[in-house]
Amino acid sequence: MTTPPLVGPPPAVPGGDQAPARRSRNRLVAVVLSVLVLIAGAATAWWLTRDEDGSPLAGRPRVTDRAAGVSYAVPEGWRRDEKGDLVDAFTSSITRENTGGEEGGGVVLAGRGGPVPRSALKERTESAARSNAEFFYPDGHSTLRESRATTVGDRPAYTVALEVRDGEGGTGHLRLTLIAARDSRSAFLLGIAQPTGPAERQEVDEVLESASAG
Repeated sequence: MTTPPLVGPPPAVPGGDQAPARRSRNRLVAVVLSVLVLIAGAATAWWLTRDEDGSPLAGRPRVTDRAAGVSYAVPEGWRRDEKGDLVDAFTSSITRENTGGEEGGGVVLAGRGGPVPRSALKERTESAARSNAEFFYPDGHSTLRESRATTVGDRPAYTVALEVRDGEGGTGHLRLTLIAARDSRSAFLLGIAQPTGPAERQEVDEVLESASAG
């Protein structure tokens, strides 16, 4: 497996190492969550504020990520990640661990990329979502569940949701929103939940829907 190039949308790999040829869904996402719990403090300007709008996450703290130019809400039971480092394309993240010792959980990452024209948002977002699904679920396959234009603040954006099956009977949910930000750059939010049910999907989707662009 090779790492997709960093062109506009986020990389498929949260680090520089190649993945083994076969890896179970639960172990893979557990490893990803362990890695993403760490985030660069020196290189990233971001902090918590509070969401006061009318969204489902109104009143919840928010991560303000100046490096990516976005902010997003933190649901109850999630935690912001404060230390360590991430690949350059990722600039902040929040995670939720499953209770009861079960592997998996949820993660939302924000990041930045190169310029993406409005006309290319659909193609770039769908391609990046598929690439991430192929990396995180190397033995499975994905099904497109949603693909639509949207806005984040006053910025054009595109969001894609995939249902991903791991080949072992498990199912994950992956959503990617790509934002055509200002200053000749793009920003993105990538959310993954697994194992997934209606509540887990909704929670990840609500985080991405809470995004605002700076």
